[in-house]
Amino acid sequence: MQKVKVAVLGGSGYTAVELIKLLLRHPGAEIAAVTSRQAEHVADLHPSLLGRLDLQCEPFDPDALKAKGVQVAFGCLPHGTSMESIPPLLDRGIRVIDLSADYRLRDATVYQEWYKETHHDAKNLAHAVYGLPEVYGDTLAGARLIANPGCYPQTAILGLAPLAANRLIELSGIVIDSKSGVSGAGRTPKLTTHFPECNESVSAYSVGTHRHTPEIEQALGDIAGAAVSVIFTPHLMPMDRGIFSTIYATPTKPVSEAELTALYRGYFAGKPFVRVRTAPPATKDTTGTNFLDVCVKVVRGKVLVLAAEDNLIRGASGVAVQNFNRVFGFPETTGLL
Repeated sequence: MQKVKVAVLGGSGYTAVELIKLLLRHPGAEIAAVTSRQAEHVADLHPSLLGRLDLQCEPFDPDALKAKGVQVAFGCLPHGTSMESIPPLLDRGIRVIDLSADYRLRDATVYQEWYKETHHDAKNLAHAVYGLPEVYGDTLAGARLIANPGCYPQTAILGLAPLAANRLIELSGIVIDSKSGVSGAGRTPKLTTHFPECNESVSAYSVGTHRHTPEIEQALGDIAGAAVSVIFTPHLMPMDRGIFSTIYATPTKPVSEAELTALYRGYFAGKPFVRVRTAPPATKDTTGTNFLDVCVKVVRGKVLVLAAEDNLIRGASGVAVQNFNRVFGFPETTGLL
């Protein structure tokens, strides 16, 4: 198997180290470069990589990456930074799988509304492919720019996809109550993620204003073929990793749990990383894996969907590798099982 040379941009964060670990065991990938503003050996940034990857972090330089033969770059950069770094890579023929939010929203006006800054790369935004393989898989093969989905949105989109596709729920008034481990806030120290602040405490944040809201609505609208509106509320939990979402929707006709479970199993048949369960999942069931576990219930005339994932793997680095496999024609599970 001929290996694809890859670069990891922004190598100091949690998603970067998880991505590197996955790529190291991928038979079709060769890590040719890791970029970071911190000029350190990769193993100094991430001691878990000691003896596994002998690379020095280097400044971001598109020409240097091209000279190394890099064919695809995984962008683990913050939003706002990605849209400045990605165009020169694409201009040099390097494909990009971007883990930031800069290319997820198709409408630059919506991006400005929710992210409070102007989008500076409308040209590439127009052809970016949203990288949720279970929904947009047919558009991923050979894509030049993939916008990796957010961690929260995957539980919401995949949790609701069978219902939205079959119009079995009202498309407005959907309530998504989500909880995330602290690693979802990234590695940069912040007061809210300081141990004494978040340990033994649960708090909601970005109530009514979270930036994943339009991303969820955009994808569900594609699936349903009509506008979808949700109320999305995230919560910070005192745990390292994991996302758990409880979703409440109103059915458009009487349904049973058995019917819905069968619907979900049919919808996700052949999609190896979504596990449909009859009992509610837990975050630890998915820790360290690319699986998203989902269970659907009917309670007092409402449909409840319970979904869990590892926010760093399925929520970011794992699905990025899943997208990499789709782009380059590897079996979808390569490096992930």
